[in-house]
Amino acid sequence: MSQAAQLGFQDAASPIMEELLHFHDHTLMAVFLISMLVMYIITALMTTKLSNTNVIDAQEIEMVWTIMPAIILIVIALPSLRILYLMDEISNPGLTVKTIGHQWYWSYEYSDFTDLNFDSYMVPSTDLHPGQFRLLEVDNRMIAPIAIPSRVIITAEDVLHSWAVPTLGVKTDAIPGRLNQTSFTIARPSVYYGQCSEICGANHSFMPIVVEALPLYCFMNWLNNPQMN
Repeated sequence: MSQAAQLGFQDAASPIMEELLHFHDHTLMAVFLISMLVMYIITALMTTKLSNTNVIDAQEIEMVWTIMPAIILIVIALPSLRILYLMDEISNPGLTVKTIGHQWYWSYEYSDFTDLNFDSYMVPSTDLHPGQFRLLEVDNRMIAPIAIPSRVIITAEDVLHSWAVPTLGVKTDAIPGRLNQTSFTIARPSVYYGQCSEICGANHSFMPIVVEALPLYCFMNWLNNPQMN
């Protein structure tokens, strides 16, 4: 999860989030170079006299400042399109979980298993245990195995919600009457926190999401005894 005074992104816990971080650094470098060039040109215009007649009607310069932006856009667009296709690619998921947004809590249904569903409410501040995070902890966490592609089908029962876990690179709208889906593959065991990212009403800030990633054998043990959650 994010820390106080943190300026960068959270550490990636899925391959998609790693790709997003690399794309962010790639794009930021292009923005940085463009900004430096623009600052240099502005400084030169303010501190020098334009007495060179070779730049009054120079076709070469016009070609450069027309072609270079197109090349920069292509360099940025190609990795972006690749990541968009990777985010939409869902093939042979090992686990499917249906997530339903309510005012103001989440419900989880494990579609691959019989009668495995539960609601997930935020833990009140007065009931928190040492080490738990205020406004982020829930009574029933979503349990998922690591290293296995997982699909989440997302919808809502009443108003718009948004199921978002930044560390996993997941943010999908929950819309009443519509099923949206996303997928992730968790890289390591841990507990990952998120929140509803849609302004859904008075208690919008009190719809935390907690995904607990377990090794496969621990996940199978949890399936045999879901009350351990």
